[in-house]
Amino acid sequence: QVQLVESGGGLVQAGGSLRLSCAASGRTYITYTMGWFRQAPGKEREFVASITRGGINTYHADSVKGRFTISRDNAKNTVYLQMNNLKPEDTAVYFCAATTVVHPTTSEYNYWGQGTQVTVSS
Repeated sequence: QVQLVESGGGLVQAGGSLRLSCAASGRTYITYTMGWFRQAPGKEREFVASITRGGINTYHADSVKGRFTISRDNAKNTVYLQMNNLKPEDTAVYFCAATTVVHPTTSEYNYWGQGTQVTVSS
């Protein structure tokens, strides 16, 4: 079992930066692939980035490549999403998720946080 709590969201102007954090509890956190997803109003939840358990492999959606970076600190049981050069279209609720599948599809994430709101003003 893994419990996930996101933080770091807020209101920022276009071009600004935010860093989201996801604190995980549970002894087996280190065995999990971690991901970030987002959901904008009226839209489906979409993949943003993921990182394998050792932090060696990372994946980012095309829409955020070069602007967002996922990382993890297993000593702190925390995964991060550094978001730079934010755009109004990045406005969404951002969710942290976990799975034991090494290279998962979205449906294979079985633990989810409650989400944190990110709003980017133009």
